Amino acid sequence: MNHNLTELEVEHLRSLIGGHGTVAKKLEAYAQSCTDPELKTIFERDAQAAKQAQQDLMSYLN
Repeated sequence: MNHNLTELEVEHLRSLIGGHGTVAKKLEAYAQSCTDPELKTIFERDAQAAKQAQQDLMSYLN
């Protein structure tokens, strides 16, 4: 994909990608320490969604 992004857009994308990575890691940590099975599932699902969003955003940099 060639998106012809400006330097500023690339910087913003990198920031968003990093943010989604951070969110995913935190949600995974919350899921590991969670004792409520329903809440654990929610954390795991949301962590996976953050990882997917991170991957989707990375496609704009390729």
